[in-house]
Amino acid sequence: MRLPTQTADDPAAPQGGLEDRIGRFATIWGRAIFPVTATSLTRGEFERHLVPLTRTLVEALRARPFDSSVGQRVGEELVAVHCTDPEALAGTLGVVESYLVLYCGPDAESVEGTEQYRSRCARLQHGIAAGFARALRERTLKEQEAIARSALTARTDAQQALHASEERFRAVFEGAAVGIGIADLEGNVLEINDALLQMFGGMDGHVRGRNVSEWSHPDDTPHVWRMYGELVRGERESYRVEKPYYRHDGTVLWTNLTVSLLRDAEGVPQYQLALMEDTTERRLLNLRLRYEATHDALTGLPNRTLFFERLEKALSGSGGSRFGLCYLDLDGFKAVNDSLGHSAGDRLLVEVADRLQSCATGPGEVVARLGGDEFVALTTGPDTEEKATELAVRILSALSVPIRLEGRELTVRGSIGIVEGPARERTPAEVLRSADITMYRAKAAGGNRFEFADAAADARAITRHGLTNALPAALERGEFFIEYQPLVHMHDGSVHGAEALVRWSHPQHGVLGPDRFIPLAERTGLIVPLGRWVLEESVRQARAWQHQKGGATLRINVNLSPTQLHHPGLVADTIRVLESSGLTPGTLCLEVTESALIGADDELLEPLRRLAALGVDIALDDFGTGYSNLANLRRLPVSVLKLDRSFTKGMQQHPANPVDVKIVEGIVALAHSLELAVTVEGVETGAQAAQLRALGCDTAQGWYYARPGAADRIHTLSLSDAVPTL
Repeated sequence: MRLPTQTADDPAAPQGGLEDRIGRFATIWGRAIFPVTATSLTRGEFERHLVPLTRTLVEALRARPFDSSVGQRVGEELVAVHCTDPEALAGTLGVVESYLVLYCGPDAESVEGTEQYRSRCARLQHGIAAGFARALRERTLKEQEAIARSALTARTDAQQALHASEERFRAVFEGAAVGIGIADLEGNVLEINDALLQMFGGMDGHVRGRNVSEWSHPDDTPHVWRMYGELVRGERESYRVEKPYYRHDGTVLWTNLTVSLLRDAEGVPQYQLALMEDTTERRLLNLRLRYEATHDALTGLPNRTLFFERLEKALSGSGGSRFGLCYLDLDGFKAVNDSLGHSAGDRLLVEVADRLQSCATGPGEVVARLGGDEFVALTTGPDTEEKATELAVRILSALSVPIRLEGRELTVRGSIGIVEGPARERTPAEVLRSADITMYRAKAAGGNRFEFADAAADARAITRHGLTNALPAALERGEFFIEYQPLVHMHDGSVHGAEALVRWSHPQHGVLGPDRFIPLAERTGLIVPLGRWVLEESVRQARAWQHQKGGATLRINVNLSPTQLHHPGLVADTIRVLESSGLTPGTLCLEVTESALIGADDELLEPLRRLAALGVDIALDDFGTGYSNLANLRRLPVSVLKLDRSFTKGMQQHPANPVDVKIVEGIVALAHSLELAVTVEGVETGAQAAQLRALGCDTAQGWYYARPGAADRIHTLSLSDAVPTL
């Protein structure tokens, strides 16, 4: 059926509230099917009747969890309001496919989210068709029963003598829209009506005079002929089944078959009456909808829904059966879309899908597309570890052949995560999660390779994911706290200040160091509010120390991440925090890693220069690990070099490593010539501290002096060994 074209009152894109869009959808729906609906309602009344059905579909589309059976109820309701014409079903399916997600889908969904709702929409279409078919069949069966009763009554009357009754029987028999056949108890066909003759191709000789036993079909369910035997023996009065038949040209006729036993006046079985409804078209429609709901529209591969069914079947196998799953993600696919366009990207995916299908040709092997550039391949059997390895090798080899696209040759690479093991130990969701994690591990290792799943690596990845999700709430709940590690003057052992080190008091994992969550905060952007909180708390604590010591100043060092350096509010936030606390800028030192400033342009350095101009010290942290040009130190607004511990580790014993001594001696001399102070971190032994003091280092920190601790420990530290002697 042709869908109604949009007019001035049917905008191309949905606008207004949800109820308004539901009303518009119901209007479009009504225009599509009202002309083929046998109803006494006006068009407006009919469209208003469709509003609650539309609301039912919208609620099902958005529901968690999704229930496709709602579509069946909508299909049944259509039949209840006399929408029984096949064109009404076709029109309904077309409107749902074209407009349901557009008008009534959730707003602001991602591309992946929209595809999920289109998949739900397809399953709702399948449910509508199934419900429509079931309701129409029930309606037809009721009519068939009435016809059967009429036929029996007419035939009985005819046998009792009245010619008029015979004519009435013939009128019912010949004029019925369903196929009717009468056979004796031996199965010989005695009478058929024209509707049944047309179902079988219109050739009378291929139906009349034949025996029903000749109409067996390989797809007959086992109980069909068992029930037939019971009926002709008089042990049952009727039965209903879905049964296929072969026509004379070899095509298949699918029917809803009802067979009833006809008895004479004394109750003795005489004939069998068959009523047939042709369901071939409906069945083909259901198969098409099923295919569309379970296959990827772009590549024709099984989609996530069908693959989950296959995987679930493989995982529920008998004891001793095993499975192997390869989870593939293309490396750098986004660059293809960005440079050549999504149309070229789609053609690339089609070519990749064809190659994957050529790789999975063994028994029990299947390939599917999960979405985007993610594909999976499943293999089963006794030796799935070897089979999965071979399958992954074949896939990478197939992808290595360049693909010609847009007049150029593209080399496609992929990363594969493999999960292999016995059935009945994990759910499909757990297997795919493990494969996904393993695939990203292969990608992180350089890509164009495969990795096998590792339970320990999975656990770490799951923990990282959990920590990432918990970070925002943790900051709101105040789960972070700060420990302070003293900075010591090397010439006299006095406390110069402290470095603020943030910790996370996690409810399940206990106290976590910054190495566990700072990288996660960097990736999510939470490092900016977290860093702002650390700055506020540290400056407040430094001001409190001043009050406790009668105005004496203790420096506070606060780390800045690369993301914070790029944040436009860095300077304003720092000034606001200093002014609100009353702390002088010279009391604050911001530590920036050397790697964050490698190749930094003037735009990135400008915020640091503005802060340095205000009197805030800038320390270059982890100096010596970034391979930066020493000459660049002149253009960096830094006043302190923090020497990385890798240069001083060789000094923990006496005598010290002479090479390390020379390197540190040179760095200290260079720093002092540039009027930069030198801080050493990671000081752990007295011999190390003595050597560094002799080389002229200014300040130090490390476990030799004190471990990081609470703020109230800064004045009670025992630093009796802070000025070591050689």
